[in-house]
Amino acid sequence: MAFWLFKTEPGCFSFDDLKNRPDMTEHWDGVRNFQARNFLRDSIKPGDLILFYHSNIPEPAVVGIAEVVRGGYPDFTALDPGGEHFDPKASPGNPIWYMVDVRYREPLRKQVTLEAIKGHPFLGDMPLVKRSRLSIQPVTAAEWQTIRTMGGLESP
Repeated sequence: MAFWLFKTEPGCFSFDDLKNRPDMTEHWDGVRNFQARNFLRDSIKPGDLILFYHSNIPEPAVVGIAEVVRGGYPDFTALDPGGEHFDPKASPGNPIWYMVDVRYREPLRKQVTLEAIKGHPFLGDMPLVKRSRLSIQPVTAAEWQTIRTMGGLESP
């Protein structure tokens, strides 16, 4: 099992939106960065756990925990010419972009803000703190547990 941080703008897709989907599950589509795509295609597997992070808001924060329930597969939204994630270079034979399916697990009892993460002595090496713009980032087991604890959750 691996740990990840997935960023999303809550105005586009929030943790509550995930909770309200059928079976509390949704595909994670629209990633258009090659490094993040490679994580989706090659590294993220069912059973991996996710820190669900709300970005591009006044107080960005980790708000909940999700899990991967389906590993990487072609992102079909890249093939829809009417969609916001359309990529004319993508085709069924050359999908280019990938997605995974994620399921809601639990909210944090207390949101863990970016400011709190930056201020924690054990979290200074996280890509999030290093100002990475990647929407999908690896998280170490120690970082995972530290953020869960900061968020008021017990060990899994």
